[in-house]
Amino acid sequence: MSEYEVKDSGKRAEFEGGMQRDTAEGKTDYTLIRDGVMYERWAKHLTKAGETKYGKRNWLKGLGNPEAEERWKVSAARHFEQWINGDDDEDHAAAVFFNINGYETSKRTPRTVADAYKTAKLEQEFRNGVGAGVYGEGDVIPDPLS
Repeated sequence: MSEYEVKDSGKRAEFEGGMQRDTAEGKTDYTLIRDGVMYERWAKHLTKAGETKYGKRNWLKGLGNPEAEERWKVSAARHFEQWINGDDDEDHAAAVFFNINGYETSKRTPRTVADAYKTAKLEQEFRNGVGAGVYGEGDVIPDPLS
C-alpha cells in the first residue's frame, strides 16, 4: 500500500472541547452543488433513464468513444434549446446536466474502457460492485487488474 501525505495548511480551527482541524480555506466545498433544485433533478433523471430505458450507469459505456462524445454535445445543445424555449415535456435542464457530464467525463477519461478501469477510482468502484449492471450479457468486461 502506498503512503499518503497528510496535507497541512498550517492554519487551525479549534472547536468546543478542544478538537483542532486544518481550516477549510482554499478547499473545494462539494456540498455547494446540493443547493437549489438541479442536484435532485439530475439524480432523478439518471435514475429514471437507468430504471426504464438503458440500464443503470449505461452512459459509462460511452467513455472514451468519440461518437458518444459527439452525441452528448448534440443532445446537450438540443435539450438546452428546448429548456430555453420553455418546453416542459421532459426535464430538459437535467438532460443538459447529464449530457455535459457525459462529455466532460469522457474527455477526462483514458481513451479506452479497459484503461479507464485501470484508474484508481474506477478500479475501486469496480471492486466494490458499483460497476455491476453496466455491461450486458455476453459483453467482454475488461479486467481492471491486468
